[in-house]
Amino acid sequence: MLLRIVDLGLIDYQEALTLQYSLIEKCSREEIPDTLLLLEHPHVVTLGKRGENSDMLFSEDVLSSRGVQTAWVDRGGQATYHGPGQLVGYPIINLRHHQRKIKRFVHNLETFLIELLGRHYHIRCHTEDNYVGVWVENRKIAAIGISIHKGVSMHGFALNVNTDLEYFSLIIPCGIQGGGRGVTSISKELAGEVAVEAVKQQAGPLFAEIFGYEATEFISKEDFQEYL
Repeated sequence: MLLRIVDLGLIDYQEALTLQYSLIEKCSREEIPDTLLLLEHPHVVTLGKRGENSDMLFSEDVLSSRGVQTAWVDRGGQATYHGPGQLVGYPIINLRHHQRKIKRFVHNLETFLIELLGRHYHIRCHTEDNYVGVWVENRKIAAIGISIHKGVSMHGFALNVNTDLEYFSLIIPCGIQGGGRGVTSISKELAGEVAVEAVKQQAGPLFAEIFGYEATEFISKEDFQEYL
């Protein structure tokens, strides 16, 4: 099976969401292969199916005044933050042919992130029974939230690389409150700057390996327009 990996660079959240829905239709009709979108977003807070207004510690107007967009979406989970310095991955995968069980799909996403951080950055990570995502001790380094439409996955993972973690203080991230829990990033754990571009180059091939693809095709944002 072929995995197409697309580098979208920095892209507005709503633009990426519209693109995902377009790709879902094509993938469902088997007009395109499974596709992994790798990107960064400008500052945005997103709230999933279990999200509530109380997950935001400031009003949408206040967030907007600070340059942070707000989006209510149909992925699993509650509130999270996306912004520059965070590697976001949206796997558009036809589950009718691949990774049929959703729990296994999420498990493979977690395994991919744990392998990425361990293999390339020697950061020991784990999962939590009560929280989807990947953790370094009691600090969350990667969030996962997906939804399925027409048998095709969308949304995905957000890995903090050199993210400004102060933005997470605007929300209750993923419902995490108290207990000494918090958020972290690769750069914070290593006490040194790590570039998103470097992690992106490592992420694509490893994702294909973990998910069992036989071949990969790398496409730039500019070339990708031909496929839309």
